[in-house]
Amino acid sequence: MKPHVVVVGSFVQDLTWKCDAFPRAGETVVGKFVTGPGGKGSNQAVACGRAGVSTLYVGAVGDDAFARDAATFYRVEKIGARFAVKPREATGTAAILVNREGQNEIIVALGANAVLARKDIPVEAVRSARVVVCQCESNLATTGYVLKTARAAGVTTVLNPAPMRADFDPQLLRHVDILIPNETEFAALVNQVPASGETEFTAERLHELSSEGLHALIRSLGVANVIVTLGGKGCFLSLPDRFESIPAYTGINVVDTTGAGDAFVGGFAAGLVQFEGDIAAAARYGTAVAALSVTKFGTAPSMPRKTEIARFLKRRG
Repeated sequence: MKPHVVVVGSFVQDLTWKCDAFPRAGETVVGKFVTGPGGKGSNQAVACGRAGVSTLYVGAVGDDAFARDAATFYRVEKIGARFAVKPREATGTAAILVNREGQNEIIVALGANAVLARKDIPVEAVRSARVVVCQCESNLATTGYVLKTARAAGVTTVLNPAPMRADFDPQLLRHVDILIPNETEFAALVNQVPASGETEFTAERLHELSSEGLHALIRSLGVANVIVTLGGKGCFLSLPDRFESIPAYTGINVVDTTGAGDAFVGGFAAGLVQFEGDIAAAARYGTAVAALSVTKFGTAPSMPRKTEIARFLKRRG
């Protein structure tokens, strides 16, 4: 069966340490260590696939034990995956610290993700999908090629510009139907797009804007549909003809916020398919997926399954 959603992006092996408090410069603290599959692209594909939508993940790995573990994980999950093996590169890795409040600090080594190439992309799968999702944690030239190819074929394109990079080209936005940045990524985009009239915009200033003011600023980015994720405050949806604030779910037992943004994006992509392109409904669904993800430890392993999401939404009305 052809996948409804194709996610092109990074796979990294998460190396995670849990500790009471983040160490200060020069300080050593004792913690607990776990490891598992991660990476923004892979996490989003897992979130989408577990939500019950036919999904294909495309990414690059090295020729090492982490890559073999990745292939095994996808086989067990029964989610489609196409790994481009780069023998001269290591599989990407992420060093993640998580404190007692569930907050995180992360360093990523892109490894093989940085050399994901055009020839690694299954073009027919991209052209026949309903939704294509990309991020900025792999080769940006290839990301641009994927978005352009999908858009030309009439496929809905979603870009999560994470992490924001100094070499990000705002021209990439021409090929994006739906843009999903968080607060800091949005601020960086505003400062890079000349039409915004801003060069020193900050995430703090975002929260000082009225809803009308934020909507007007978002319109300057030139992307038809934008969702700014706001962590524990939910998200702000800006469409060509209207805007809407979608609150986060409350009363959640937060264990680990790592991967919550990826859970939202993957859940949103699944929602776009399930709700026939209804962006607001998909955003609400993504919010529920993100809420459930933070109640468990880890990134990909924390992504909720379709039945769990359905039970949660039923309880919450």
